[in-house]
Parts: sequence; structure tokens; C-alpha cells
Amino acid sequence: MNISERLENLRKIDLADLDLQNIGSWPIAVKVVCAIFVALLVLMLGYFGYIKDLTGQLDQQQATEITLKEQFATKAHLAANLEAYTQQMSDMEASFGALLKQLPSDTEVPGLLEDITRTGLGSGLEFEEIKLLPEVTQQFYIELPIQITVTGAYHDLATFVSGVASLPRIVTLHDFEIRPVAEGNGNKLRMSILAKTYRYNDKGLQK
Repeated sequence: MNISERLENLRKIDLADLDLQNIGSWPIAVKVVCAIFVALLVLMLGYFGYIKDLTGQLDQQQATEITLKEQFATKAHLAANLEAYTQQMSDMEASFGALLKQLPSDTEVPGLLEDITRTGLGSGLEFEEIKLLPEVTQQFYIELPIQITVTGAYHDLATFVSGVASLPRIVTLHDFEIRPVAEGNGNKLRMSILAKTYRYNDKGLQK
């Protein structure tokens, strides 16, 4: 019996005549169709109940694999350049040590004041005030503010500021205020400025 004849026989079958209590009496064509349907149903249930979860796990594992590969590439790059990073760290520690040496100790503050005074006089200025203010403690260093008031010509003031900035010790300048001295003094100006130098805070580092 060819396929067309089997299909024709299927059309002639009245589903109402099929006895669910006696499946063995069904025509072979109906049994084949039912078997195919059941097989498809089992496959669908297996896919949605098990295989789909495995597919989700596979996607997750593939994403994890990509992340691990990126981490491995990063760590491999760091490992390949470990010697260079170690040398860079040593250079940074040396530079940090050199900067620390520029921070004056308590005994060097008078010398710093002398350097500032010498720079001002060498620039042609007159000092009205140079006074140490209370220290300000930070975590790794201590600020030593110095209030300075000088008088002189504009260019002399600029030379003084440049000279203080180029001192071997670290000195920063803040809060500039420049005003004319008085009537009849030509180009003479009065400059008030706050200089800050720094001292290393050993106690802050130990914390």
C-alpha cells in the first residue's frame, strides 16, 4: 500500500469510532500518527523542561569564559611587565624620598626664613612683616604658614615671588594682595602674601 492509499484510508476513518479502551484495535495508520504525535510531544516537553535550562547554563558558561579570558589576558600583561612595574615603583619611592628631603624639619625653619628674607632683599624689597603662624596638621604633612608683607616696585615683587618659588625647599604662595603704599611714593606697592612650607608628619604615617 502506497502513501496516497494510506492517506486516503486515514480520511475515511471516523475518530468517533475509535475505542480509547481498545487502542490495539485501531488501524495501523492511526497508530503510526499517534506514535509520531506522542514522540513530538515528548521531545517538546524534554526541550522546555531540560534542554532549555541546559542551553541557558551553556550561554552563562560561555559568558563566564569570555570574562575569564579577558582577566587572563590582563594578568598575563601585568606578569609580562612585572619587572618594569617593579622598577617604576622603585623610581617612585626614590622620588618620594627626594620630595620628603625637601620638607624642612623644625630646626630648618629659621634657615628657610633666612632664605626668604635674603630673596626679598636681593629683589630690592623692604620687609614690613615676616611672621610664623600656627601650624596646620594634615594626615601626612604639617603646614607651616608664614605671613609676609613687603614693599617695592611691581617688577621687584615679581622677582621675589619667582625667587621664593625656586627655593630648594617646597614653598607655595597663597592669598596675594597688592596695593599702592601711599600718595607720592611713585610706583611703590605693598604686597601681603601667605607662604606655606611643609614638614613631614611621621605620626600621621604611622596611623
